[in-house]
Formats: sequence, C-alpha cells, structure tokens
Amino acid sequence: MAKREVDIVIISDVHLGTYGCHAKELLKYLKSVKPKMLILNGDIIDIWQFSKSYWPESHMKVVRRILKFVTEGVPVYYLTGNHDEMLRKFTDFNLGTFQLLDKIVLNIDGKKAWIFHGDVFDVTMQHSKWLAKMGAVGYDTLILINSMTNWLLTAMGRPKMSFSQKIKAKFKDAVKFINAFEQTAADLAVEKQYSYVICGHIHHAEIRQIQSTENTGSVLYLNSGDWVESLTALEYNQGDWKVFTYYADDFKTDNDEDDVTDAEDLDAKLDVKSLLERFRQEPG
Repeated sequence: MAKREVDIVIISDVHLGTYGCHAKELLKYLKSVKPKMLILNGDIIDIWQFSKSYWPESHMKVVRRILKFVTEGVPVYYLTGNHDEMLRKFTDFNLGTFQLLDKIVLNIDGKKAWIFHGDVFDVTMQHSKWLAKMGAVGYDTLILINSMTNWLLTAMGRPKMSFSQKIKAKFKDAVKFINAFEQTAADLAVEKQYSYVICGHIHHAEIRQIQSTENTGSVLYLNSGDWVESLTALEYNQGDWKVFTYYADDFKTDNDEDDVTDAEDLDAKLDVKSLLERFRQEPG
C-alpha cells in the first residue's frame, strides 16, 4: 500500500502503557503516512499509570515506528503533557531530528502556529493533581470494561459503544469545560497574534475558527483528539488542515514489513520499561 504524503501529522493522547490505548490501530496509521514533520502533542506515553507488567509488543512497535521517522530524517517534536510530565525535566533535549519540548511555535506557510498539550488550562491539574491521577485510573478502568463489552458486542454482530463518551454527553459541565478550554486557548492565541493554536488533552478533535472574548480577532483552533476513544489525528497538507479519523475498514490490507529498527532489535538497546519505571519513581 502506497504511503500518503502529508506535510505535518499531529497526534496526542495516545496513552501507551494503558489498556485503553489503541496501539495496533495507531501503528497501522503511522505506517500508512509519509510525513514531512511529526508532532507528538503530549500524553504519548502514560507514565502516570505505567506498570512494568503491562507493556505489550504493539506499544513497543509504536515507539519503534516513531524512532524510524527520526532515523529517516523526519523532524519529530515530542511536546510534554500531564501524563508524561516527568519528561519535562529533560525539556530541550534533542537527538538528531528529535526534540523534546514543552511547547513550540512554528511558521507554517507564513502563519504562526502555537502548539502545546493544553493541561496548563486544566484547573484540576493545577490545584488537585492527586484527584486528576485518581480520575485517570478510573477512566482507564472504564475503558478496560468498555473494551470487553465491545468485544462481546462485536461477537454478537452489534455496533460498538463508548461508555465515557456517553457519560460526557450527559454532563453539561463536561461540555462547558471543553468550550471554556477552547475559548481560553483562542483568547491567548489572539493576544499573541498567532494564526493557529493547536492542543490535545481534552480528547476532543476539533477544527474551528474562534473569535476572542474581547472581539479583538479570531484564531483557528485545532485539537488532535486521542487514540483511546476517538482514534484521530490532525493532518496538514498543501495548505489545508483536516481531522483524520481511523476506520478499520480502511486498513484491511496492512503492510507488515519489518522496520529497519525492528531488525536491529531495538528492545535490546532501549529498555523502555525500565526507563519509564525510573521516570515514574524519581521525584520531580
């Protein structure tokens, strides 16, 4: 299958290391594209909930695929989020075309794009980190139960369902939070005179023009969604932005060729599980 050439691919909220992560689907997507730039906008690896007992091969393959982009000379920016905030102590680390940052401003075809994860806008994250972590564990448990339910529904020939999306849809506060998040990001971006503001964090893919609260201008707000429920990414190509949504029927013929990095046995060179355990245990 020929790879799609894309100028920029942005993914966020993958949550590698958790049961809810759709690593196999993400791997198929990453294999299908040939980006000129890859931006990992936070919560790619879930160091909060990481356990050495759960790190499937499919999760390692995603890491290999990302590193393969680096070996091919593709600029890869890893922007830290709240679930991988332990990496913030290594901000500004770079190796070849790989850079670890907290945020970045890029010039995209003459327009400035302000890109960051977005947890800075989350009041729960700022003032009650322990509550946010407890919520994350509960969320992961819900996703695990949902996965088992969907397996049964599929076996019965019935459509899948999303527990958390149904719960979110019923709570007006969740909708208010998303709207407030988007408006806050837009207001700051307009103030800084950026054309684009690009976030993750809230697991809600979006592209829309937002007017500032003070009516001093507008900005194109974009969110890449997540790879736990929505299975979405942002793509920029030939001047246009779009939300890519993964559908299994589009990836029935998967190319399973071995990566160069696979052949070199990356696992033996980089003990990811031990590194993540260290990040999780070391004080900030």
